[in-house]
Amino acid sequence: MTSSLSPSVVAAIDDLELAARLVVEGMRTGGHRSPFHGFSTEFRQHRPYRLGDDLKYLDWKLYARSDRLYTRQFRETTNLSVLLVLDRSASMRFPEVGVSKFRYAQVLSAALAYLVSEQGHAVGLMTTEGDKLTYIAPRGGRVHLRSLIARIDRLVASDSWDGAQALARGAQLLQRRGVILVVSDFYDDEEAMRREMRRAVQRGHDVAMLQVMATEELSLPFRDHVDVEDLETGAVRLVDATRGAAAYETTVRSFLDRCRTAALRDGVDYALFTTSTPLEVALRAYLLERAGRPPLRSGARTAAR
Repeated sequence: MTSSLSPSVVAAIDDLELAARLVVEGMRTGGHRSPFHGFSTEFRQHRPYRLGDDLKYLDWKLYARSDRLYTRQFRETTNLSVLLVLDRSASMRFPEVGVSKFRYAQVLSAALAYLVSEQGHAVGLMTTEGDKLTYIAPRGGRVHLRSLIARIDRLVASDSWDGAQALARGAQLLQRRGVILVVSDFYDDEEAMRREMRRAVQRGHDVAMLQVMATEELSLPFRDHVDVEDLETGAVRLVDATRGAAAYETTVRSFLDRCRTAALRDGVDYALFTTSTPLEVALRAYLLERAGRPPLRSGARTAAR
């Protein structure tokens, strides 16, 4: 799909609710099925494989134990609770010219909230403001949605944040099994974040790691010697960008591979969003891909071990 909604156009829209609605409407061009279908099913039971069953639902781990083929069955759920965990640390301000990771993440979060609410589910928010956690409990309805998006719009990327603490508290506050969508660049304590995502999965939550990266971060966009500032600590370091470009790109690829591999290993859904990709294209591709495979619900993971 060719889209006229470039990231810079969407980011420039002052009304975040309007930007989110435009993204959602852009996703629907072509009349495809609901892109949020993948979040509304959960594992029910196994049954013996029958000729003609979709092979993607075969439980290969169970086959390895029993030498018999079984198909996983799922059921529709209603009144789903979805919690957005949004990183508003200073590193999300990058780049300071053009589309920042944070504005991209704000529109992504608002579009997801719009989709969730539109389908009759409850949506909430966990983030930080200063050194305090900010929690908005998941609820449904248009009034709540508008209030939630307005709150997201008022957030400013600054300081550091304890992503692991925000995620742990959010998972704890959800009253029943739900969906937790973590929107971040994941420049955090990697092991602490992995641990809390695993714990959230063990609590029965469906956890997704939505990693937002600026296109300018994927390769070093400088030449010669430049001063590089850490946006969260303020530390400045002189870097020979020409000599260090190859090593930098290798480090970034390793970081992204590590995030993806750990997420999939731990039963956490994963998607990479780059700020140069139109949001309706990236979000629609991710949700439709997810809708096309068995959702990562705790029951399915437990039964397959």
